[in-house]
Amino acid sequence: MRLSKPAAFILQGSITLFFLASSSAPTPLYAVYQAAWGFSPITVTVVFASYALAVLVALLVGGALSDHVGRRPVLFAATVLQAITMVVFATAGGVGALIIARVLQGLATGAAAAAVGAGLLDLDRARGTVANAVVPMLGTATGSLAGGLLVQYLPAPTQLIYLVFAAIFVAQALAVTHMPETVTPRPGALASLRPRFRLPPALRPQLLVAAPALFAAWALAGFYGSLGPALLRRLAGGSSLAIGGIALFVLAASGALSVLVLHRRSARTMLTFGTLALVAGVAITLLATTAASIAVFFAGAVIAGAGFGAAFQGAIRSVLPLARPHERAGVLSLLYVIAYLSMGLPAVLGGIRAVHGGGIVTTAREYGVAVMALAAMALVGLLIRRPTGAAALTLESPAPAKG
Repeated sequence: MRLSKPAAFILQGSITLFFLASSSAPTPLYAVYQAAWGFSPITVTVVFASYALAVLVALLVGGALSDHVGRRPVLFAATVLQAITMVVFATAGGVGALIIARVLQGLATGAAAAAVGAGLLDLDRARGTVANAVVPMLGTATGSLAGGLLVQYLPAPTQLIYLVFAAIFVAQALAVTHMPETVTPRPGALASLRPRFRLPPALRPQLLVAAPALFAAWALAGFYGSLGPALLRRLAGGSSLAIGGIALFVLAASGALSVLVLHRRSARTMLTFGTLALVAGVAITLLATTAASIAVFFAGAVIAGAGFGAAFQGAIRSVLPLARPHERAGVLSLLYVIAYLSMGLPAVLGGIRAVHGGGIVTTAREYGVAVMALAAMALVGLLIRRPTGAAALTLESPAPAKG
């Protein structure tokens, strides 16, 4: 029995939701691993970045694969791999096993990201565009909050949450086998595995507009996902493990809410608001490091999160709709490559700086200034560049009505 189109849309959205939830769940657990295995903040960022870089590799190698073999085979393989990965997490006994689990998780997520993103657009272009921006942030928020609460209040925190996710991924893999295929398989699958950056010429000017905003937004997300919990515990002056997960939850939930509120606005409006909010939110967060105020920190996280969501959605909306159906997975892969590279590399550099530089607070301030500079650069580029033709219509027009 085949799933209906609405059911298939929900299934694919749930795959993104739980994939991203499982990827953010370890964030509040890093303190537990660190206490048990005695590693430094550099190791935390390496573990975190190994996931981002694995996603990057998967996108480079297999980002366009579903355009050739179909969405269903790619999603089935990815969900099965995720279920296996959760078992590796649950049985991890050291840093090496943790890195292996994060790499496997990144490969599965990278393989699924482009297939789901394109598949949602295949089923419903308007809703798919919104879901591609909202659902990943909802997943990140859900996983970080669940991980934080579980590590604080429930037993076996380094096993229980992963086993729950494993069961979910097995159920999703079974459901994928009943999902209708939305593209016709075509030749070139093996050739598509050759890593290369390919962007249709018509989309290149829009990528120049969108890329700086993606850099700023995802570099901020990388900090919250790696060093953010340690910074917040330092500001709080306590040992609560849940608070690190709550910080990432606030950032991601605010991002999802901003997309839902602003999704009918034009891509240009969202990019403008997003970059402004990133600058303002990060500035407030930097004030929190000076005042040692948790309330100010979370106020900054709410504003920066709104900027993160709006900038990400605006970037996606300014580029992806210009791609033809058979180009969608490849183009979305390139956008995710930019995003995950921006998330992983600065986080590792931040970890090195925290250990060998001025400590976590000084590193947070320097990191924040860099994010603000990137966001400001994106805003300036947006204001001085005026696209024409189809690109102008895509950037300036409100989102199409749902239906």
